[in-house]
Amino acid sequence: MEHLHHSKKVIVMMAVISAMLFVSLSQTIVNTALPRIVAELGGIEYFSWVFSMFLLASSVPAVLIGKLSDSYGRRPFFLMGMVIFMVGSLFSGLARSIFHLIVSRGVQGLGGGMILVVSNASVGDLFAPQSRARWQGFLQGVFGVSSLFGPFLGGYIVDNADWRWVFWIFLPMGLLALSLIYKLYPQVERKQIEETDYYGTLLMTVFAISLLLSLTWGGKQYAWASPVIISLLAVSLLTFIGFYIVECRVKNPLLPMKLFNNKAFAISIMVGCLLGVGFFGVSMYMPFYVQGAIGASATSSGFVIMPMTVSLVIASALSGQIVTRTGKYKKLSLAGLSIMVAGLLLAANMNPHTPIFIGALNMILVGVGLGIALPIYISTTQNAVKNEQLGIATAAFQMSRQFGGTIGVAVLGIIMNNRLTLLINQLFSTSAVVNFWEKEPALAETMVVMRDPQILMDVEKLARIKVALPPQFEETFLYLLQSLRSALSSSLNTLFVIMAAAVMVAFLIGLFLEEIPLRSINKSE
Repeated sequence: MEHLHHSKKVIVMMAVISAMLFVSLSQTIVNTALPRIVAELGGIEYFSWVFSMFLLASSVPAVLIGKLSDSYGRRPFFLMGMVIFMVGSLFSGLARSIFHLIVSRGVQGLGGGMILVVSNASVGDLFAPQSRARWQGFLQGVFGVSSLFGPFLGGYIVDNADWRWVFWIFLPMGLLALSLIYKLYPQVERKQIEETDYYGTLLMTVFAISLLLSLTWGGKQYAWASPVIISLLAVSLLTFIGFYIVECRVKNPLLPMKLFNNKAFAISIMVGCLLGVGFFGVSMYMPFYVQGAIGASATSSGFVIMPMTVSLVIASALSGQIVTRTGKYKKLSLAGLSIMVAGLLLAANMNPHTPIFIGALNMILVGVGLGIALPIYISTTQNAVKNEQLGIATAAFQMSRQFGGTIGVAVLGIIMNNRLTLLINQLFSTSAVVNFWEKEPALAETMVVMRDPQILMDVEKLARIKVALPPQFEETFLYLLQSLRSALSSSLNTLFVIMAAAVMVAFLIGLFLEEIPLRSINKSE
């Protein structure tokens, strides 16, 4: 589509941006609302699943969608993705249990993954490599703008209305975006199609699901040494090996292994995976920190996330402009990763008494670092392949970032739950708490809910417990509450350190990226 007049390209990009805005708003609005939603539906042990299911469903089919869109064109997958995403949003709002919500989020993720793949691949279709960083920056800026309003609006809705409107409020915008894509996005001639690699798709799907299940169930529903967990890990290992063998042998592989012979492509994919750990991890657990450890409202947690996204928008736009004008990107990308590490390490030093504006400043650093680095590594991925492979390359980067986030969030959830359980058990074995339990068994039954950290997200329930207690026991209640907040804070601080370590590894990998001159035109050879 590079032959289109510039004005036509801009019109097509406006349609693409409208779809991206709908998806990103619908996604970011959930982050600050999730703690309250989980508190109402129950099942804090499945908290990470609500997030991970979206990422898993959006990442696993991404490579297949990218490959098919290289042959059939982007338009049909754009339209299909919009419809699927809206259906998932509708049913997420109708959820009556945590499991219903998880499944509905999976449907949302499937549609959202399709839209993200074809949106980023469209930039490669429309523009030459030297101009792609600028437009990738605009697309990341769309995510930033939506993140500016989404977290705040999500927090406001759960504080003042039924949380189900979090999933429904943007559906009219989705219908508008769907009509724009239908009317404005050009149809392209279908290319000659070889046999689809269904075996590779099946093996990749089984690998991802079995690995995620083992990480989610291990140590909770089942012991790590149990037959169930060992079997799941064995299945994930065997399917991964099988996927590699199939991709090396089939005529039309889902993910051509020879792409990884390209150093720039391989490095970009690895960095994307580690960026997913840092970005999706902080997006999920910072609202949890603000509402649970600090005790602020969901609206306040939106104010903490909002500066991150504002800085991400600005940094993405500036990064894209600098790369387009200078053609230089390696030092800039490393600077972005360094800034992101600094923001995460500062977040790891927060405590329940940290002012909210300090948390916001830490998130600004994370947003600036991510905004600088992310558009660059998307562009280096696309620049490393032939024009006919833009869809598969873009999908591979998205899958690596989403998959890194999916597995990363699951592992972070395991670490948080284990550490939190340990600290709570230590708290309730202290002499002060044990004596209270023995002397006041009736009140102890009322306060037994304090063993569940999920209570920290339910301000109304905490207030009811406090009112029900005799005045002389208010000090004990406040002691338990503050100790519980400190335990959650310590657990989440550990997670922020791990996220920083993941991004630091990305920095070290990025040192080996060679700065390939960016082409000024698209070419197939």
